[in-house]
Amino acid sequence: MSLAVIVLTFNEERHIARALRSVAPIASEIFVVDSYSTDRTAELAKSHGATVVEHEFINYAKQFQWALDNLPITASWIMRLDADEIIEPDLAARIRSELPALPADVAGVTLKRKTMFLGKWVRHGGRYPMLLLRIWRRGQGRIESRWMDEHMVVWGGKTVVFDGGFADDNLNDLTFFIDKHNKYATREAIDIINQRRRFLPRDGDGAGSEKSSLQADFKRFVKEKIYNRTPYLISASGYFLYRVVFRFGFLDGKRGLLYHALQGLWYRLLVGAKVDELETALAGLDDPAAIRAEIRRRTGFRLDL
Repeated sequence: MSLAVIVLTFNEERHIARALRSVAPIASEIFVVDSYSTDRTAELAKSHGATVVEHEFINYAKQFQWALDNLPITASWIMRLDADEIIEPDLAARIRSELPALPADVAGVTLKRKTMFLGKWVRHGGRYPMLLLRIWRRGQGRIESRWMDEHMVVWGGKTVVFDGGFADDNLNDLTFFIDKHNKYATREAIDIINQRRRFLPRDGDGAGSEKSSLQADFKRFVKEKIYNRTPYLISASGYFLYRVVFRFGFLDGKRGLLYHALQGLWYRLLVGAKVDELETALAGLDDPAAIRAEIRRRTGFRLDL
């Protein structure tokens, strides 16, 4: 095996050891890029064999691309892993046996991620499988420059799909979930307004020869060409009904329905409301620098970097 795993962290002492144990059987190199955690994240990462590098965080895309550009990676393949994600033993076995044997015309590997919420696997509502490109050949992949919904893209070859257990299983409570999604909503609102106004560099519009997950590309197309152009009270309500009724989200039980209500309705309404709020504040501004300054003043995000 010649596989480097990169994990971005900030105060992830609850998850980091679990994540690193899950990739220990397949990783030849593990790098943790930490944003100056105030807990034991760095200590735990080092104790599990990771090389820990501290770097100031601006957004996920900038942080991860910095890692790709600056870490001393020597492995032939690279994996992106979040601190609250797990590679389960069956997938680890497949990666270990099949990744080294992939032909030269394969540039990336897509994994099937499942979402865990309050300890329950959310199987329905279109949440499984989430097809994400997470492994690629060194020198043939990058992360898109976006403030939200950033995908890995590859070039110079095709992608294949590996079956096996890959879980997003955050162990924090509902308060953490709501706070995290409130921050996500601000980032997504910025990205939507940037799609309209182009006050920041932005890519990932499907042009060129770079490849990501076909599922991810299709979802983005629907979101940006249809969903984001529909009044959010209609689009959010319709999306929730689509998930719960037409994609059988009601079969996920009480905790699953709570997840769909929070992530598929409340969150989508929050994004739409924040877009409206920011657009009102930006009325009359056309200069990109002035737009960036006003959004930074209102959100705290450092858009000038």
